[in-house]
Amino acid sequence: MLAVNFQECRYSCFYYPFFSIIMDSPKRQHRYYDLILASFVVVLLCSNFIGAGKAAELNLPYFGNVTFGAGILFFPIAYFFGDILTEVYGYAYDRRAVWAGFAALAFAAIMAQIVIALPVAPGSYMANYQQGMETVFGNSWRIALASLIAFWSGSFVNSYTLAKMKILTSGRFLWMRTIGSTATGELVDSSLFYMLAFYGIWPLNEVLAVAASQYLLKTAWEVLATPLTYWVVGFLKRKENQDHYDTDTNFTPFKLKV
Repeated sequence: MLAVNFQECRYSCFYYPFFSIIMDSPKRQHRYYDLILASFVVVLLCSNFIGAGKAAELNLPYFGNVTFGAGILFFPIAYFFGDILTEVYGYAYDRRAVWAGFAALAFAAIMAQIVIALPVAPGSYMANYQQGMETVFGNSWRIALASLIAFWSGSFVNSYTLAKMKILTSGRFLWMRTIGSTATGELVDSSLFYMLAFYGIWPLNEVLAVAASQYLLKTAWEVLATPLTYWVVGFLKRKENQDHYDTDTNFTPFKLKV
């Protein structure tokens, strides 16, 4: 009797709770999510700290000479990844990526300020090197903070818009959802950044003009990338066997749990 009771207790009291946890809350394994998240963070860091330091000029048909920050050619890739994450894995997975990108940008901004503030070693080479670092990485705290706030706000608006549009369209018209969500997200991003960073420093009409041109360029990038978006989304849905709809999602941005 003792052996029988022990066996019954062992299986019912010890093993069963663990089996029930496994059966009730399975964790899905994704083959490509970590790779996309890492790529997303790399694009953010590079576009904000490499491309942002250079003003470029192109002569465009119908527009003439257009001056823009070189990072604008690459920053929209972050929205490209955000669309993919929301479309395939869902809003919660993109939310984790946005917070990872926010933390990486904050750390990079703090690190840049500390490195620049450190005393320079003697020598003309180091003096020139310091000057170059200040030119490229020496953004003021106002610009760094504006960049963080604009990225965070625009990214969540982009993801939320795409998730809601997917439900409203029953998963159809991917091109309309990616372009529409990027247009709203980039509008918030560009408006916040230029107003927070340069209002009171530049004339208001110049702030609005630059913000508008940057917004149009970023959104145009998403339009041109639509065929690539279709291919990547289709590939991931097949490989991951997943096509998430955010019907019961808690859309609060202040959460990391999926």
